[in-house]
Amino acid sequence: MIFVRRFKTNPYLCPQKNKKTGRINMSTTALSGLLEYLYSTLSISNMRWVGEHLIEHAKKEEVAQLRPYTMEEIHERLNQSRREVLAGLSQDSEEMFRELEEEFAREENLLMDEAV
Repeated sequence: MIFVRRFKTNPYLCPQKNKKTGRINMSTTALSGLLEYLYSTLSISNMRWVGEHLIEHAKKEEVAQLRPYTMEEIHERLNQSRREVLAGLSQDSEEMFRELEEEFAREENLLMDEAV
């Protein structure tokens, strides 16, 4: 992709992949650059076509995200959680918060070191 390569040198402009959804999250600056690129290359009818399809796709995604879980999905998630607990792959909240506090302290120390 030409657009992504253009911004690889600046981490603030480079699109980042969302770990949860697997989709790309782009900064406002990167999105503005993409829009400028599209404005300069697409005809008016192509812009309308792309815009209509983006809106249609976004509406479908919103509806899909609002779908409630089925009973089968709930039972499968519970069973998966039980399997993880039995396999020792889970952690309690105290351990999780301790790890988070340690991670935040490390990041804070890195920021303090950079500031000095």
